[in-house]
Amino acid sequence: MLKEILAITGKPGLFKIISHSGKSLIVEEITTGKKLPVSPRDRVISLADVAMYTDNGERPLSEILDVIYTQKNGEQIDMKEVKDNLKETFASFVPDYDKDRVHDSDVRKLFNWYNLLVANGLTQFKEEEQKEEDTEKESGEEKPTEQSVS
Repeated sequence: MLKEILAITGKPGLFKIISHSGKSLIVEEITTGKKLPVSPRDRVISLADVAMYTDNGERPLSEILDVIYTQKNGEQIDMKEVKDNLKETFASFVPDYDKDRVHDSDVRKLFNWYNLLVANGLTQFKEEEQKEEDTEKESGEEKPTEQSVS
């Protein structure tokens, strides 16, 4: 689901891909449903490609959003409530985040994106394949791999 959700530099909010042609995209703002074209000059990033720095490397945004959604029981984050303790709140979701490389603005943007997604019913953060892999890792099972016999 996050593959289809985009952030566009210079435009507030999040957008969903509606269609694409040779050089441009048609997107829809997820809050208003307003459709607009995106030119090749616009900097566009899929939320599936976003990760946050941790002490152990990078952690995909989908995992972080899933953790927040689970811990908040699907409720939105009250930005007024967390304003003064932004990093402490983020640490409750991602305790091993890199304190030197993750800035307040990154955390604010993450929380705003989370709120936008939840408010618009977009709560399937992980792709099905990723969920199956996580389940296998947790249970200790490994998916059988194809082997060629000669």
